[in-house]
Amino acid sequence: MEQIAKGVWKISYGVPEEHTPVSMRKSKICFDGLEQVGKTANETIPDFIGQLTCQIRRRGVTITYPMDSDEDIYGFGLQLLSMNYAGRRRYTKVNSDPRMDTGESHAPVPFYISTAGYGLFVDTYRYVTFSMGTNARKGASAQKKEVNQPHEEFSESALYALKKSNETRQVLIDIPSAEGIDIYVFAGDIMEVVQRYNLFSGGGCLPPMWGLGIWYRAYGGCDGESIVRLADSFREDHMPIDVIGIEPGWHSHSYACTFDWSYLFPEPGAMLKSLQEKDFHVNLWEHAFVYPAAEIYDSLQDYSGDCEVWNGLVPDLSLSGAQLVFKKWHQEHLMEKGVTGFKLDECDNSDFNPSNWSFPDASQFPSGMDGEQMHSAIGVLYQQMMEQAFREENIRTLSQVRSSGALAAPLPFVLYSDLYQHEEFIRGIATAPFSGLLWSPEVRDCVNGEDLLRRIQTVCFSTQALINSWRIPSPPWKQTNIEKNLAGIEIEEAKYYTDTCRRIFELRMSLLPYLYSAFVEYYKNGIPPIRPLCMEYPHDLQVRNIDDQYFFGKDMMVCPITMAQKGEREAYLPEGKWYDLFSGEEIMGGKWFHIRADVEKIPVYVRDGAVVPFAEPVQCVREDTVFHMHVRHYGKKAGSFVLYEDDFTSYDYEVNGFRKIQILVDETGRKSILGIEVCKKYLF
Repeated sequence: MEQIAKGVWKISYGVPEEHTPVSMRKSKICFDGLEQVGKTANETIPDFIGQLTCQIRRRGVTITYPMDSDEDIYGFGLQLLSMNYAGRRRYTKVNSDPRMDTGESHAPVPFYISTAGYGLFVDTYRYVTFSMGTNARKGASAQKKEVNQPHEEFSESALYALKKSNETRQVLIDIPSAEGIDIYVFAGDIMEVVQRYNLFSGGGCLPPMWGLGIWYRAYGGCDGESIVRLADSFREDHMPIDVIGIEPGWHSHSYACTFDWSYLFPEPGAMLKSLQEKDFHVNLWEHAFVYPAAEIYDSLQDYSGDCEVWNGLVPDLSLSGAQLVFKKWHQEHLMEKGVTGFKLDECDNSDFNPSNWSFPDASQFPSGMDGEQMHSAIGVLYQQMMEQAFREENIRTLSQVRSSGALAAPLPFVLYSDLYQHEEFIRGIATAPFSGLLWSPEVRDCVNGEDLLRRIQTVCFSTQALINSWRIPSPPWKQTNIEKNLAGIEIEEAKYYTDTCRRIFELRMSLLPYLYSAFVEYYKNGIPPIRPLCMEYPHDLQVRNIDDQYFFGKDMMVCPITMAQKGEREAYLPEGKWYDLFSGEEIMGGKWFHIRADVEKIPVYVRDGAVVPFAEPVQCVREDTVFHMHVRHYGKKAGSFVLYEDDFTSYDYEVNGFRKIQILVDETGRKSILGIEVCKKYLF
């Protein structure tokens, strides 16, 4: 065992595999940031380490250690079906559409956090099984001699109900195929462990300011002219939109891809220039499977796996040769023409889908990785490669990815999927931050106008405000019904829904500086910009299982409402005074309460003393945008907020740092703004 940094230890057994998340990482550990984490030194090694045992067998590596019955467990990547895994088993297999709550996910991570004061990361690309207190060691129950106890209820649910154990259980970690393993242990409470894991990963990503605006993915059947017409309609309707996404039809062949423009886009350069002149950023859909008609196909032959997907090569993106070919094409043919981001689809695994977008776990790659490892790695490898491509151009991106994994916090990609229900989308907002992941609860299919507004409210208080209209030619605020939208029929209330969506979008745009500062804290300190309540209040037992409320930035707590809840829900406010973000109404916390909100409002509460900077909403973020700011102070308690600014687009902040504007409000409500003389992007 060796200490890596304050509160971080590495434990090694046997001979670890060559290809692991740590061995293939591109970002450096943020040692300076790690030194600042926590109120105390956290130099004490967590107690369980002294009882940790490892066995290397024919099956692979098995690690065991004790677990107290009152521990709560979080993490394991993006989890959409539950949040607390004490007494449960997690299986970190890449799966695009899991139907059971097994731990499978399109972004699993072999990392978890315990309320016992530690986190543990297993450095492997293997599908790991974590049994979190589901079993006890042999002999632990030997003293139990009770017999002839009558059964009081006869049902399967009673028979198999989760029974809280009194005896000490154990964690059992099963790592198949490996002959050795490195594990990393992080000390601290929930927030401190997450910070340490993110800083160990390389610190949080910092997106460009425009990436925090509103995203709109256009109809899959669009051609170049209709994309420009759509862009014009947004500006004419004064709809704040920063990014237009173009779906698979832009490729001359997709599923697999050519990465070259189709006949629908005869003049892509002119289209991109027109969109740039209208201040739109362009994001292009793709996947990594390379079709034989692609110009890079031959160059990737020797750098690809031994199985095809959709008649295309699967490049081994762990190899510098494959990265160079893939990256160079994107830089010369797309990025230098003005494309500022990509959406990597189908990089997750779908073994059982009839249209199988998967390579077998038994497949082999030139690097020596097998298919199991590559499934766990390919999403992160793609992100690393494309982030480097943009970095070489000194242009920041915020892009999208369908699969991610370990140590991804520094990578400016947001996870998405269109396979889940609204309540599961909300749960993803709460679970992703435990593992250094960003998640967008994208707006896609909507039952009706109310469903549309509730989903747009949620997405505007998430990492990435994304409307995915790839199935419909007109925006959903014109018509939510897919068949009628395709037929060009608008709903009678189109003006109402357009105006209401615009107001929600404008609220998002007014909070961009607030959210950007949260991302700077993510970059510097590893604090997720959006996070569950248990990170903020680790000792409040009431919040341990709350997965439908979350913090948005420093002081806002969001309580989304789904259409199924019919405008009301139960919510919990921790101890202290809270204030309605919109009305300023004071509410005493420390209890559950019933809330109602009409269809145009999402419940958001701020802490006593919160200082919230609002900007006058803009249509989009341009290079010369200056945000006109006003400040709200909630309650009587003194508070503060730090706004960070740089050029919002390049990596120059890594050398030049940030300009800081500190807003202070005392108990009397008197405001002071420090650093305003260096301010260039904010006007008070």
